[in-house]
Amino acid sequence: MARKLLPEWLAELEDEDLVFIKKFLLASGSLKEMAAQYGVTYPTVRLRLDRLIQKIRLGDQAGHDPYISLVKRLAVEEKLDFDTAKLLIDAYKKEKR
Repeated sequence: MARKLLPEWLAELEDEDLVFIKKFLLASGSLKEMAAQYGVTYPTVRLRLDRLIQKIRLGDQAGHDPYISLVKRLAVEEKLDFDTAKLLIDAYKKEKR
């Protein structure tokens, strides 16, 4: 299946996220099994899943504004802190008005 036929939220995920989702599905949603596969603790896998959920939710909330999507994705990936992300988005929205 070509990526362009996938839902937008799925097509925007990084390959690493898609691999995680595939492993999660094959593990029948067992975070304990995922922890064993990745060789990490259960809380680490839970945090990874929570961040992936945030990334998907933020993508849906951002609408179709690529700048807002980028800033939110950087915050979820911890490349930008949430306070700074909020300031950037608020300033951007104010400037657009």
